[in-house]
Amino acid sequence: MAAESFNGMRASALASVTWIKSRHSNATGNCVEMAALPCGGVALRNSRDPEGPALVYTRDEFAAFVAGARDGDFDFAIG
Repeated sequence: MAAESFNGMRASALASVTWIKSRHSNATGNCVEMAALPCGGVALRNSRDPEGPALVYTRDEFAAFVAGARDGDFDFAIG
């Protein structure tokens, strides 16, 4: 594992983490995967490019996004 996690780092550098897909993912590869980082943060990657970049967020940043998604704050993006 890299000594430090940062936005845009290669997901392959996070080899020791477990990537998880949503139950809502589909067979055509339209899914985002996430992993909990040892530092307490969260990494996201495109499942179609598992060696590509990973976006890294603090636990608080990710919690704010999930709360907003639950509340419908981002529904405009899919509607």
